[in-house]
Amino acid sequence: MERESASPDFWDDAECARAKMRRLAARQRTIDVWRGLERRADEAAEFVELAAADDDAALAAELEQEVGAIAAQLEEQSFELAFSGPYDERNAIVEIRPGAGGVESQDWAEMLERMYLRWAERSEFAVELVDRMEGDEAGIKSATLEVKGESAYGWLRSEHGVHRLVRISPFDQQHARHTSFAKVDVLPEVEQVDAIEVNDDDLKIDVYRASGNGGQNVQKNATAVRITHLPTNIVVSCQNERSLRRNRESAMRVLKSRLLQLELLRQEEERRKLRGEHVEAGWGNQIRSYVLQPYRMVKDLRSGYETSSTDDVLDGDIEPLLRAWLQTRIGVAEGEA
Repeated sequence: MERESASPDFWDDAECARAKMRRLAARQRTIDVWRGLERRADEAAEFVELAAADDDAALAAELEQEVGAIAAQLEEQSFELAFSGPYDERNAIVEIRPGAGGVESQDWAEMLERMYLRWAERSEFAVELVDRMEGDEAGIKSATLEVKGESAYGWLRSEHGVHRLVRISPFDQQHARHTSFAKVDVLPEVEQVDAIEVNDDDLKIDVYRASGNGGQNVQKNATAVRITHLPTNIVVSCQNERSLRRNRESAMRVLKSRLLQLELLRQEEERRKLRGEHVEAGWGNQIRSYVLQPYRMVKDLRSGYETSSTDDVLDGDIEPLLRAWLQTRIGVAEGEA
């Protein structure tokens, strides 16, 4: 990376260069922490010998505290191994869509949107709303969020999949229990270095007026953009920005991230075929269940983590769920090594 940054054309693409420099700084911080741990461990080992030779009880007590502190920091640093994927350090694009079920699922999708917004706020990640389509009666038909910050994708990639909600419906006069589904897609933000080529001839671009709640929120000019990638039939839209140019740039950024995800899925499928594995891919394969009735529980079906603090989870306290899944990834990585 240092050689690359010394290249005369390194700063030709300023955005790409800044992204590389951020990654370089993050890796340097990681190296410094591990070297610091190594020094502390070496010093502790020397003092252990000294305490044993002098039979110094006070020094032994201090060493016990120091060893505990080193062990705690080592455990935390070992957790960082979960962010070893090629795109984990990047920003994340989160797309939320309701499943079948009309207003029930649309309301559930909005609850998930709020959960991620609250988590990002708690975790000091910046969030930009790329696109949002409100439901006819309640909830949302879709929402696309760009979550910005160090390792945003690494943290959020566990959320990719189907989320299931069981509750007494607030929209049912009979107060019956309903099950709703929503799909969350999490994509790594594409950087120019990825060289995702998009042929203009493969794009259908529609321009329209941004929707809103009336008054000043409704655009008089056509600034919203919908881009269809004809070879894959991927459709992305953006209406959050005030200018047509910025909406088009945002939509293209999401499209390229979707195309990158498609390529990663293709590569993963090829690896599964080589390993002889068969994985059933279906809408009903939920990754997590949120039960509000007849009891209260959130359970991640991959890590096995569960909690009865459903209100806290829906208010954005999802870090324990994210950490539990990431811990399982550490185990997988160690098994593959």
